Amino acid sequence: MSRKGNLHMTDAVDATNIPTPRRKPKPGIKSIGGRALKPSTLMMGHGYDPVLSEGSLKAPIFLTSTFAFESAAAGKRHFEGITGLREGGAEGLVYSRFNGPNQEILEGRLAIWDGAEDALAFSSGMTAICILLMAYASQNDVIVHSGPLYAASEGFVAKVLSRFGVTYIDFPAGATRAELDTVLAKAKAQAEAQGGKVAMIYLESPANPTNALVDIEAVAAARDHALTGTPIAIDNTFLGPLWQRPLDHGADIVAYSLTKYVGGHSDLVAGSLAGAKRWMDPVRALRNTMGGIVDPNTAWMLMRSLETVELRMQRAGENAAKVCDFLKSHPKVEGLGYLGLINDARQQDIYDRHCLGAGSTFSVFIKGGEAESFAFLDHLTIAKLAVSLGGTETLASHPASMTHLSVPPARKAMLGITDNLVRISVGIEDADDLIADFAQALEYV
Repeated sequence: MSRKGNLHMTDAVDATNIPTPRRKPKPGIKSIGGRALKPSTLMMGHGYDPVLSEGSLKAPIFLTSTFAFESAAAGKRHFEGITGLREGGAEGLVYSRFNGPNQEILEGRLAIWDGAEDALAFSSGMTAICILLMAYASQNDVIVHSGPLYAASEGFVAKVLSRFGVTYIDFPAGATRAELDTVLAKAKAQAEAQGGKVAMIYLESPANPTNALVDIEAVAAARDHALTGTPIAIDNTFLGPLWQRPLDHGADIVAYSLTKYVGGHSDLVAGSLAGAKRWMDPVRALRNTMGGIVDPNTAWMLMRSLETVELRMQRAGENAAKVCDFLKSHPKVEGLGYLGLINDARQQDIYDRHCLGAGSTFSVFIKGGEAESFAFLDHLTIAKLAVSLGGTETLASHPASMTHLSVPPARKAMLGITDNLVRISVGIEDADDLIADFAQALEYV
């Protein structure tokens, strides 16, 4: 963020007597004495200089639609960058559909968590995903994606992009390198037959709602063997930004619903993308045209939330481990889709290589079907019946009849989205209280 700051002083103030402030680290500093600062430390001030905002410890909310240029030449240069006539993008603040102080500070801090060169913030997670896919897919192209995906993501590819001549091929989350080679060869042949290209490999890992993991490293190796110039994007909402860093394992772009763990208080809706600048530039250009940038107030709230995201996620993860330890042996529980209790060797191998924690969102399979699942859900008291996740409060939902209702029955069955699957997102309440709540609710099954 940058502006020409000037103190609001009366004529009676003698400016020569104002003490010189102590020198502070510059907003962009990321190390001290050769020690790299951790993300949790950088969240407290990275990208913001209080001196430029009258000494305000926290960044103000900049509610403005446009920004004044220093000169006509500066305005021209900014628009040269925005329109692509000059590389590098805007070099200052222009118009709130393009950028703003709160959004730029937020994006800088989001990039830190994933070790990304650049990040973009959007008005929702689905806005981020839709603009990402539209930025890369053209008529006759093929998108390859893992399954299951969040229903809205899968629906956008299958029902919306298909209207513009974009086709897709999907593969199961746990696919092996050999299976991925077969899928990409098929996608490449299909794209060539249509006169297009394989526009993107889009992953969701862990998958919503089954928690199935994708082998990102195997996907990257298969991509490098079969394709050139095709980016790998991944929705990291379930584990990010604390428990998985996909860019370290071969992904090019990482997507988030910031509504979930990053926002973390169930009081905002936003999304983001992060990756190398060369991958972000086409997305930024389309966002500039379409809009969809996060608003200043929400950006400010996300900056607040990023200061505690590590603490909140750690507590939620500890709670989930205790809750699942109770549920795993309960007579009315058929099984768990929890990354801390994986029974499949292939999935365990992926977890060991890719994940830094088991997360706090998991699926519990109630003995019975929809009626039994509904009985459990309807008798929860501490846990709330709602479809989001990653908040400070514990939430529970029934994907088959709620978030994934639009998925055809045969595909739901194939993906393991059954009538007895209940998705739980554990919050930061007392773990023993949560266990007591689940215990009494299971009595009604």
